[in-house]
Amino acid sequence: MHFWMQRVTAIANVPLVIFLLSLLVALIGLGHEAARSYIANPLVGIMLILLVVSGAFHMRLGMQVIIEDYIHSPAIKMACLVGNILFSAAIGIACIYAVLRTSLGS
Repeated sequence: MHFWMQRVTAIANVPLVIFLLSLLVALIGLGHEAARSYIANPLVGIMLILLVVSGAFHMRLGMQVIIEDYIHSPAIKMACLVGNILFSAAIGIACIYAVLRTSLGS
């Protein structure tokens, strides 16, 4: 299941990253307010949140494989796996908060 989830998130990330890159190209030369107005579009905000969720989950899965393969001490492995989950969640939550705050204009 882990193998397939990593592949599914990788495939999901392809169109989401293409969307992000096209958004960044569209924003070249525009100011802060223009960027905020783009992100305020519900479709753009949803796509960015999907990218954050898929990317953070993919990151967690990839790091989990590395930790399981290269850390041999059970105590250190468990600490690293817990740290990986917490780090991935923190990054995801912070990015979602940033997108929501920007898109909702608070």
